[in-house]
Amino acid sequence: MKAFSPHLLRSASRLVPAASRSMVSPKPVDPNLKKVVFVDAARTPFCVAGTEFEDHMAHDLLREAIKGLMKKSEVQGEDIEWCLMGTVIQEVGTSNIAREACMGAGLPLNINAHTETQACISSNACTATGMGLIQTGHADCVMAGGVEVMSDLPIRFSRPIRKRLLKMGKAKTIQAKLGLLSGLTAGDFAPQAPGVAEFSTGEIMGFSADKLAATFGISRKDQDAFAARSHQCAQKATEMGLFKNEIVPVKGVKGKYIDYDNGIRPTTVEKLGTLKPAFVKPHGTITAASSSFLTDGASASIIMSEEKAKAMGIQYRSYLKDFAFASCDPKTQLLLGPTFSTAALLKRNNLKLSDIDIIEFHEAFAGQVLANIAAMGSEKFCQENLKMPALGEMKIDIMNTRGGSLSLGHPFGATGTRLIKCASERLKYEDKKLALVTACAAGGQGVAMLIERSPTY
Repeated sequence: MKAFSPHLLRSASRLVPAASRSMVSPKPVDPNLKKVVFVDAARTPFCVAGTEFEDHMAHDLLREAIKGLMKKSEVQGEDIEWCLMGTVIQEVGTSNIAREACMGAGLPLNINAHTETQACISSNACTATGMGLIQTGHADCVMAGGVEVMSDLPIRFSRPIRKRLLKMGKAKTIQAKLGLLSGLTAGDFAPQAPGVAEFSTGEIMGFSADKLAATFGISRKDQDAFAARSHQCAQKATEMGLFKNEIVPVKGVKGKYIDYDNGIRPTTVEKLGTLKPAFVKPHGTITAASSSFLTDGASASIIMSEEKAKAMGIQYRSYLKDFAFASCDPKTQLLLGPTFSTAALLKRNNLKLSDIDIIEFHEAFAGQVLANIAAMGSEKFCQENLKMPALGEMKIDIMNTRGGSLSLGHPFGATGTRLIKCASERLKYEDKKLALVTACAAGGQGVAMLIERSPTY
């Protein structure tokens, strides 16, 4: 995209410390594994937290995504052998939300179900686990997806209060119960919301993103241009009806069914340029508009062995060819997981970045995406950190052409499935062969997945 400065591929000279450098040395792909196909997916609208879905539990949204998927699918409930769902901030009443949502959606009670969490790539992890179950012969048909409801976070009492509440049941007298209050301070009565900072470093992701953008010389203008593009692409895709076959209408706060993503805000670079920095003040480059917003939403997909799908006459959209997960230093490389995982994936499959036709890249922050693009194109960074030549130019014009997390929203546990669905649909729509899905995650982690269009779709 011409709006972005040419320095993106040159400015990676200010690199991460040598102490955090790591090598990409993936194991080769086993050619004898069963082929895994992506049948289809459905999702609820992705809505800004505190709006349409503020009265829903995560269980409610995930149940609706599953029901919507089954309603349009050729696959029957009896065909599904495993249900894998991701979530990050668990609702304590439904800790194994995969099982609860499965039963709530009316699927057979004999389906195995478990819940996974790997921050923003939780549903990617579920898909990868499902691929493993299929490739090793433990299942032929798996449901994978995820959910997040940021409108209803589990807010705790402080630990001193929790300890006393647990002891309260053993206190036999009023005097003993009152005695438990001894030693408490006013601060102990303050509620505790889930932490937003990295546990290992104590740093908020937005600060890390701002530092990363500065390290790679990503300008404020480039970030604003990327954010504006995301919203413009999402708006155009919505108007063209490109999400109609994946969004399941869900009842909102006023009783009206919502069938669209409500965080899309078409705007201009000039307007975004007036916003103040959100994290590093006053000179940071990341704003609220160039950061993904807190979102409520759920997604569900069906993947199968190709052999089983063919035997049942099931139409499938794509092949899930391979995946690679990577971890790096959360202190200096927190959001560089896509670079490490993409390098591993390409190496495993003897591919170059130029072989990829379509890219779906999770937009945690505009600066984070652009920093990864710069890292992949930097010979110095790749040689010192990946022990391999530069991956090459990641072309923005083939990336996220239907919008991304900055505009569509980012329910932590559900985004990965949206990316896979969008990549599969774009392969057909654009008549292409190979797609790359990649995303960063808290803890300095990342994922890359290789998807190939089905010749019959």
